[in-house]
Amino acid sequence: MNDRLANAYARAASENRAALVTFVTGGDPTPADTAAVLDALVEGGADVIELGMPFTDPMADGPAIQRANLRALGAGTTTADILGIAKGFRARHPETPLVLMGYANPMVRRGPEWFANAAKEAGVDGVICVDIPSEEDDALGPALREAGIHPIRLATPTTDAARLPAVLDGAGGFLYYVSVAGITGLQQAAQGSIEAAVAKLKAGTDLPVAVGFGVRTPEQAAAIARVADGVVVGSAIVELVAEHGANAAGSVKTYVASLSSAIAAARKEMAA
Repeated sequence: MNDRLANAYARAASENRAALVTFVTGGDPTPADTAAVLDALVEGGADVIELGMPFTDPMADGPAIQRANLRALGAGTTTADILGIAKGFRARHPETPLVLMGYANPMVRRGPEWFANAAKEAGVDGVICVDIPSEEDDALGPALREAGIHPIRLATPTTDAARLPAVLDGAGGFLYYVSVAGITGLQQAAQGSIEAAVAKLKAGTDLPVAVGFGVRTPEQAAAIARVADGVVVGSAIVELVAEHGANAAGSVKTYVASLSSAIAAARKEMAA
């Protein structure tokens, strides 16, 4: 199997930098507009793309992504549209990893095998399901693994040493460290707490550790890139889509390029 996620993180490591992981909500502002935004992410230097599946109750997300979900659903976006967007992305970008991120209902309502096979057919590399805890892995995990798709797990500041093995059991792709106990986009954890958490997580797994929630500026991204294997940015990109709508691609590319440049320089500056 061509493990695009492993390849992306390995390539970043070989270049002595963290990987840049970017998120946008599929179907925002419309399904037809999403392809250009995804292309802009790649052109700006993103290593991994997370494509959000719009849902009526995105409980882990802050106001920016909540509004993006409502815009996408208001435009009529369906699960079939998201899978079509993914399939088109894979045809245009054969090597860039694509991760679907969302909530259980759209993923399991027609059966986990249906969803896993449809995602495989669309060229998806990983799935983050926010509201299926690792203890309930059998709801989706076996079907994903059978289809060759990585179930990507979330760790948080409250994930202690006793629970971490359960979080990691059956996980793949990378470990997503949610750096604040709260919703997306509103705050960022102190750098010291991020460094301590990443060190503990890396001691417990060989998976790359990517850090997200609250990362907005190139300076914040660079600080995290010095200690983590990946830096996740979502709400700030979603806000650009909200501001510019169908014309967002140019602004998204410029912003992502600023993050990519900062991340690329972060470890070199530390060694200088």
